[in-house]
Amino acid sequence: MVFKKLLGAMGVGGPSVDTVLSNPSTYPGAPLTGQVNLTGGTQEADIEHITLALVTRMEVEGGGGDYSTTGDFFRLTVAGPTRIYPGQQLSIPFRIDMPWETPVTTAYGQQLRGMVMGVRTEVSIARALDKGDLDPVYVHPLPIQQKILDAFGQLGFRFKSADLEYGQIYGVHQTLPFYQEIEYWPAPQYAHAVNEVELTFVTSPHQVEVVLEFDKRGGLFHSGHDTYSRYTVSHHDADTTDWRSVVDGWVRQAVDRHKSRPGYGAPGHGAYGAPGYPPPPPPGYGHGGHGYGHGPSHHGHYRHGSGMGGAVLGAVGGLAAGYFVGEAIEDAFEDFGGDD
Repeated sequence: MVFKKLLGAMGVGGPSVDTVLSNPSTYPGAPLTGQVNLTGGTQEADIEHITLALVTRMEVEGGGGDYSTTGDFFRLTVAGPTRIYPGQQLSIPFRIDMPWETPVTTAYGQQLRGMVMGVRTEVSIARALDKGDLDPVYVHPLPIQQKILDAFGQLGFRFKSADLEYGQIYGVHQTLPFYQEIEYWPAPQYAHAVNEVELTFVTSPHQVEVVLEFDKRGGLFHSGHDTYSRYTVSHHDADTTDWRSVVDGWVRQAVDRHKSRPGYGAPGHGAYGAPGYPPPPPPGYGHGGHGYGHGPSHHGHYRHGSGMGGAVLGAVGGLAAGYFVGEAIEDAFEDFGGDD
């Protein structure tokens, strides 16, 4: 996208910049490539640096309540001090290796409602930093993530919403300052005991930590509570495991722990069926790993928010329910706000 307001410090006639992605679709741990194209204006200009930033929207828990914000979580300087002359054209190739913990923004060929991500080009000239437009990025699930998403759909869970929570999960090593929550309405066979399920992937080159939070129904004589479980799965097991049975076992474990309590809930509403299937995953997306296994279950406050501050953030609107966005992705980027 070309942004002509780039050189406010230089006045009319400054250079323009157009960042072009080779393919806006990518995966956690995969490269995102493209080039930054510079075109000189009517006068020469000294560019101090050009930096690309991955920008997304997240939820922050603060002392005054929760609020939606935006911020960058990865930065790459693609050019240092550069002089560009009138009419000169420069092309700077770049490669961004997407962090393994990058959240999924696209599933089953559609953008997840509530998830937006883009590459923002920042250019510094005459000690003035100008932030250009966002180029949308679509992050697809890795094969192991897709298999688990498929299993929830096959079991009858219905997608509710997805967002990013700014903070850390207790006992899980994270490299990014947030984690994704993919929320589901319960399948009919679990609706008597569970209000909703929140699924989190914390991914590394070898394995994925799967964190499940079950919001349980209260009974006649007691209130509901949340149960947390964590499991470690291997990338290598994506195509050699019956994930529907595995995920069903995870959910049954949580429900069985609840059944011993009297009056644990009334029947709820069922699901609407599984969504369609995605395109094939990318070849060679990652490295080998270890076998999967059940991890410990946790009760109590498992996910830790960050409180106020910590990132460069700007206010945005709340998330809407539903699986896919109904508007164009460009409209979603307008919600980021211009100056954060």
